[in-house]
Amino acid sequence: MTELDWHQARAALEWQAEMGVTEAILDAPINRYDLPDKAAKPKPAAPPVDKPPLIMEPAPEIDVVALATQAAAGAQDLDQLKAALAAFPHCELQRGAKSLVFSDGVPGSRVMIVGEAPGRDEDIQGKPFVGRAGQLLDKMLAAIGLDRTRDVYITNILPYRPPQNRDPKPDEVAMMMPFVKRHVELAAPDVLICMGNHSCHAVLGKRGITKLRGQWDQALGKPVLPMLHPAYLLRQPQAKRNAWADLLELKAWLGTPPAH
Repeated sequence: MTELDWHQARAALEWQAEMGVTEAILDAPINRYDLPDKAAKPKPAAPPVDKPPLIMEPAPEIDVVALATQAAAGAQDLDQLKAALAAFPHCELQRGAKSLVFSDGVPGSRVMIVGEAPGRDEDIQGKPFVGRAGQLLDKMLAAIGLDRTRDVYITNILPYRPPQNRDPKPDEVAMMMPFVKRHVELAAPDVLICMGNHSCHAVLGKRGITKLRGQWDQALGKPVLPMLHPAYLLRQPQAKRNAWADLLELKAWLGTPPAH
């Protein structure tokens, strides 16, 4: 490049300023019309490696009835059975209940009453048959000379109150029956009173309490007398006549010598 003298350099600078040039970037000129080299095409990405689909192994099914049977069989007395029942983690009813309703009355009594499930009052107090139905039951027992504090032992098929007092579900009954069976073995009554349709179905495998009531049967190694539930009698007072006949049947049976 020919070297410019001072006057030539100044004239060139003034001309560039007049043309709008504001700053110099490079010492050498660049031809902006030259086409740039074609950009290299990116290499195609490697195809993804197919991964085997993630297969979730199904959770093994838990045999809750077998677990309940094992837990119940380990109880050597009623206190241990109650503790085993309280510790049993597979009954969802436990989550919504206030109390474990285990029993009331006197263990070893000749008469053991098996009801269906606790209601609101039973859930609050932790004892079976303490609401209106329980008060009627006490009057029924007193009519034939029995008292729960002296002559009777009481429990339920379900130890926890079902939501909104709904009927027990078959899977709930099946889960609790090993505890009920062990309960009967440890309490060792002479006779079982199944009060209500659900109790009869759980113990005897039969439904239709209005037809079953008053007819002796056998289950869990004991004679069983189905009876109408006191809650049913509160709704159907005309059925109290049948309940009285069943109470007299029980009184007559208790008049016979004890089985042991």
